[in-house]
Amino acid sequence: MAEDFKAGFTGSPSAPPEEIRKAAKTAAEVVRRETTAIATGAADHPETTTSLLLGVGAIAFAIGYFVGRGSRDEYSYWR
Repeated sequence: MAEDFKAGFTGSPSAPPEEIRKAAKTAAEVVRRETTAIATGAADHPETTTSLLLGVGAIAFAIGYFVGRGSRDEYSYWR
């Protein structure tokens, strides 16, 4: 019965290590290129970048505040 169970990794990888390295290198190049594009856009438009960061920070603060308020006990120990 144990021989019929085919879960998990039971063989060799379908792609040789050279192809996996090539795919990883390509993915790293794409991430590097996109990061450079974001940094260039932020440098070209500092006001927009600041506004976006402040907006996201305010939304994150509000979510944290309301989650914290919602998780508090009904009884107030400090009166």
